[in-house]
Amino acid sequence: MAAVATCGSSAGSTGSAVATASKSNVTSFQRRGPRASGTNDSGPRLVSIAGTRPSVRNGQLLVSTGLPALDQLLGGGLAVGTVLLIEEDKYNIYSPLLFKYFLAEGIVNGHTLLVASTKEDPANILQELPAPLLDDKCKKEFDEDVYNHKTPESNIKMKIAWRYQLLPKIEQIGPVSSSRFGHYYDASKRMPQELIEASNWHGFFLPEKISSTLKVEPCSLTPGYTKLLQFIQNIIYEEGFDGSNPQKKQRNILRIGIQNLGSPLWGDDICCAENGGNSHSLTKFLYVLRGLLRTSLSACIITMPTHLIQNKAVIARVTNLSDIVVGLESFIGSEKETNPLYKDYHGLIHIRQIPRLNNLICDESDVKDLAFKLKRKLFTIEILFL
Repeated sequence: MAAVATCGSSAGSTGSAVATASKSNVTSFQRRGPRASGTNDSGPRLVSIAGTRPSVRNGQLLVSTGLPALDQLLGGGLAVGTVLLIEEDKYNIYSPLLFKYFLAEGIVNGHTLLVASTKEDPANILQELPAPLLDDKCKKEFDEDVYNHKTPESNIKMKIAWRYQLLPKIEQIGPVSSSRFGHYYDASKRMPQELIEASNWHGFFLPEKISSTLKVEPCSLTPGYTKLLQFIQNIIYEEGFDGSNPQKKQRNILRIGIQNLGSPLWGDDICCAENGGNSHSLTKFLYVLRGLLRTSLSACIITMPTHLIQNKAVIARVTNLSDIVVGLESFIGSEKETNPLYKDYHGLIHIRQIPRLNNLICDESDVKDLAFKLKRKLFTIEILFL
């Protein structure tokens, strides 16, 4: 059939095509390349969405976490339809920063955001997002924050030439349109108000969603989890992230950020007692959430105070229900804070689980010794050298 389609529509042309192919020892069957988005042919197509790229391993669509170093550790980025669980550090200082990087990357790429929290209004969270580095200030800020002024001038120029050829090009007005996957952000500055106002986002603030007269059915999810699942489901279906309305508008990614999931503020008691009455509520929530993500163009990041959960079996179930698990261990208040071996770092980062997509088991990261440090402007992840 490929010879007919390639060489002609008549039956006679089929024989001539076979003869020609046999003479030149070249098969007449040709592999089909990826179709352009504008063609009318029926069949699978590569989805082209701003801020995404296919995985080199299996073609799965990836989005950036907002930290290029973390993207590399996770196998290229966060796969669409998966959950990234951030185990909060003890004093919850560094995990909110990763949470905000993920949201800031969504605004830079024009993705839709869904921000859920119990202790802070989502509108206030967006006001605290880090600012993307701009072309005119990028070189100066990296010079001040990364390089030592005592370094010889020739070495500085060589380092700068190697470093800045990888930096993104970001426009000052409007959503950033860059072919680069993943951007850099200045933690000391805030996202421009113009970018926030131009973005499409939805906020879920639990105190505004829960009423005191709400009836709770026995053996069901906590009211906070139930309301949040309904909210996420409505956004996915109403705005067509499930693919039900592909012709209405250009396809986009829904970035879901859930802060402090499992804390008592959500009405969950797993952090208060080893065998609480709602011990299965969190795992049920994650199970349903993953079902929503798997059938939609969405990616989710969750921060959770796992160090407060007393039942280790619950932690194991939560890990199994998450696709990627990253733990942050801060040196604040620990013996490592005064240990001279760790003087150049602020904490350790543990890649506990990375997904092996379309399989029943998960991979483990090859790199075990990783540390992070928060400079004046940048959050960096490095291999730990003692």
